[in-house]
Amino acid sequence: MKRIGVFTSGGDAPGMNACLRAIVKACRKAEIECIGIFEGYNGLVEGLMSPLDVENTRGIEKRGGTILKTARSAEFLTAEGRARAFENLKQYELDGLIAIGGDGTFKGAVQWMEDYPVPVIGIPGTIDNDLHGTEYTLGFDTAVNNAMNAIDKIMDTAEAHNRLFLVEVMGRDSGHIALNAAVASGAEAVFLPEKKGELKEFFHLLNQRSKEPISHALLAIVAEGNDEGSAYKVASRVRALFPEFDTRVTVLGHVQRGGSPTQRDRVIGARWGVMAVEALVKGQSGFYTGFTGGKYQLVSMEKAAKNAYKMDKGLMHAMDILSE
Repeated sequence: MKRIGVFTSGGDAPGMNACLRAIVKACRKAEIECIGIFEGYNGLVEGLMSPLDVENTRGIEKRGGTILKTARSAEFLTAEGRARAFENLKQYELDGLIAIGGDGTFKGAVQWMEDYPVPVIGIPGTIDNDLHGTEYTLGFDTAVNNAMNAIDKIMDTAEAHNRLFLVEVMGRDSGHIALNAAVASGAEAVFLPEKKGELKEFFHLLNQRSKEPISHALLAIVAEGNDEGSAYKVASRVRALFPEFDTRVTVLGHVQRGGSPTQRDRVIGARWGVMAVEALVKGQSGFYTGFTGGKYQLVSMEKAAKNAYKMDKGLMHAMDILSE
């Protein structure tokens, strides 16, 4: 193997740059040229490629986002688009690929490997932590810490005024950020895509709190993809039934994605970057780097693409106890 291509796809995730730096270093150790592919699958289709080396990746481990950029590619979803991508791969003489991204990235890689003899190793990079076969995905730790730090600041003013705050966090299909942020921030309630009936439970809680002689600040975390709707919709229903609460809403939005990655995201990104290069050198393909049971290991990319992730039932149980 003489030349490896690497790209970041899907939503950006803190730790991607630390992972890229490790890939470049591992390639140098193996005497392999590393080619950066810009804008994800779109870069493969359009041939947006340039060499990566120690100099142009120096110091990037502390930066959020991804220096390779990321973009959606409708063309790669077509047979014609994948054919163009394969022609570019041959033109640049790439012997293998490392795909850093989430569920959609891996599904694209599985489809491409079915069409063409392309060795691919994946690295799970998504703040949602929603991939089957791994307990952790790159960027999740930073996103949760970003959310927690913002919520702590919000609760300073909530406690000063005895307000009820509904804080909406990212999680269109996954409630991992919401659940972990809720436990870490001392929330009384959390609204998750994976659970139903939270609004009824929340109204029961508010009814109890309204009867208490001393008012306190209250906090509920709302994952954007929960069944009850946005934090604003939940707040509207709360105000209609419980006008005695001073109800406010904050939507954290993309602030959760940005900023310098945490130590955990930098270290795991580095470990996975080295693992991915070494897997390709050994002739392995169709796997992604995972972490489960306290061990770093390779996981079938096809299984990840075809199976749903699982929520931490133990943490959900703990949240039920903590919210009473």
